[in-house]
Amino acid sequence: MTPHPFDPLSASEIESTIAIVRALHADAQFHVVSAQEPRKAQLTQWVTDASSPYPPRIAEVVAITTSKVFEGLVDLASANIIKWERREGVQPIITLEELVAVERGCRVDPGVIKQCQLSGIAAEDMHKVYCDPWTIGHDARFGSERRFQQALMYYRPQMDHCQYQYPLDFCPVWDSLAKRVVAIDVPSVRRPLNNSPPLDYHHISLANRGGYRKDLRPISITQPAGVSFSVEKRWLSWQNWRFHIGFNYREGIVLHDVTFNDGGKSRSIFYRISLAEMVVPYGNPDHPHQRKHAFDLGEYGAGYMANSLSLGCDCKGAIHYLDAHLPTQNGGIRTIKNAVCIHEEDNGILFKHTDFRDDSTTVTRARKLVVQQVFTAANYEYAVQQDGTIQPEIRLTGILNTYAINADESTNGWGTRVHKGVNAHNHQHLFCLRIHPNIDGALNTVYMIDAMPSDAPVGSQDNLFGNAFYPKRTRFETIEQAMTDYNGATSRTWDIVNENVINPQSGKHVSYKLVSREVPSLLPKEGSLVWKRAAFARHAIHVIPHADDQLWPAGDHVPQTSGDAACGIAEWIGDGDKSIANTDIVLFHTFGLTHFPAPEDFPIMPAEPVSLLLRPRHFFECNPAMDVPPSYSITPSERARNINGFSHGDCDDSKEVNGVIASP
Repeated sequence: MTPHPFDPLSASEIESTIAIVRALHADAQFHVVSAQEPRKAQLTQWVTDASSPYPPRIAEVVAITTSKVFEGLVDLASANIIKWERREGVQPIITLEELVAVERGCRVDPGVIKQCQLSGIAAEDMHKVYCDPWTIGHDARFGSERRFQQALMYYRPQMDHCQYQYPLDFCPVWDSLAKRVVAIDVPSVRRPLNNSPPLDYHHISLANRGGYRKDLRPISITQPAGVSFSVEKRWLSWQNWRFHIGFNYREGIVLHDVTFNDGGKSRSIFYRISLAEMVVPYGNPDHPHQRKHAFDLGEYGAGYMANSLSLGCDCKGAIHYLDAHLPTQNGGIRTIKNAVCIHEEDNGILFKHTDFRDDSTTVTRARKLVVQQVFTAANYEYAVQQDGTIQPEIRLTGILNTYAINADESTNGWGTRVHKGVNAHNHQHLFCLRIHPNIDGALNTVYMIDAMPSDAPVGSQDNLFGNAFYPKRTRFETIEQAMTDYNGATSRTWDIVNENVINPQSGKHVSYKLVSREVPSLLPKEGSLVWKRAAFARHAIHVIPHADDQLWPAGDHVPQTSGDAACGIAEWIGDGDKSIANTDIVLFHTFGLTHFPAPEDFPIMPAEPVSLLLRPRHFFECNPAMDVPPSYSITPSERARNINGFSHGDCDDSKEVNGVIASP
């Protein structure tokens, strides 16, 4: 069966690609085998003209062979390699196999064993030593010609203990190609092993501390008539929405061709939406902590790090799952079962009004559709709602990155002592959302909207009482002009507008508004290593003309970049003089949070949500959700005639639930 051009590679397609490459490059180690994004022009022609040829099915390959990095393209129809080029001075994404190798290698390295002994760990206890393999970021001592990782070291006295409460104070550097430790960074002030009692979060530990709270009653989520959405291959239809759910090694979930059925007319909204990158800069300036600023998507991959989701734990209710097929470094196939879950949730009140004159009421409950993935760095969701709103949401949870601290030592303000001997450094989580709009067509323009008081003084003819205010609209003409930041004082938002289509009611251009208020500035200073490497995080908004393959804002190959050479968005913006008005554009939005840790975040952090909205503005002629059946509706005339009105589901005029009277 012919896949849709948006579909990820199947397991058999990955196997075929690997076999084609291995026939000519037998020692290839695979870092990427993924579907090339279809050329937009070819895809558009194929969609609009049935006689047009099917877009070529091309697999992208990044491999290391004889310690050299190669990029390739494989035409799956002809089974030919159509591109095979060496890339010098870059390193491809880190594989799971490379991550696993670091810990094993560090445990048997004589230098690491010696440092563990100096910390107070016996040589025979090296099986209790663990490390988190991290990208090295960039270290001028090693450059980018070979592959390196840094090992953040921990000790685990017992198997069930949380290792992050026993951090060690030295940092080995691991050569992934030579498979050995090549350096060990040791601080000038040593911090011996913490010997405080364990503080663990699992059920055995909680039982020993008195057990779990006992006042929670079960919550049942049921849909006896089934779900309201359908999935055909990878196309999801839900009420008036329809879109394609893609998945790749780097971004994980990708939404393509998002449309809305408006009164029988399918209207395009977005061509593509994805979480394209994130960076987590840490705020301790001491060596080697300046290297701690992971690009979780570009250096590890949200797809590669995806969890296998389970019913009742990660997802509740009636769930539809999608699996993910990915290559292994050695040329095998790794299948992540249930990598994506799709379900509906009740979402409170969609709209309600009660008239005080006669108690007539209409109340309609909201429902949202959730397309969710969980990966080790974060838990993020795309929530689509009935009123035309799309709400990307990220929930951060897990365990803080920790470092050792002596009892009499100051954090110097760069972190927080969250437990005895445990220092959690200040850090940021900055996410970059890539939005390729298609608002009633491909020609779009971005406006910046600021809520402003009238310029006219109080008492003037235009502002007699001084209460006038309005939305100030700034049209972005060029790339440079669009490089803007959030301003809470003006409730700043951004409108993605089609200036060629007018709303017949308001007389304004159809648009979708980006509402995002959790937008911290990148705190590392201009010229710093993080600032140079994470160009996308320098501003909240970047807008560029669309070009095929300009997907990754931190660059195609992120590990060990120095930021000295422009790549990704730093390269695409160029001189900033290209026009972005009334054309095919892509908007990059950086948002997130700044985290100053506290004891409440340890030993495991409660989920902290970060969210934004993409809302229709002048897109529809009226509220598009009015045809959602209300929970309860009664008109003034029905009240006067003592008629019960309309009830959908189990809501009525007055219902007793567990002894409590519930009224609409």
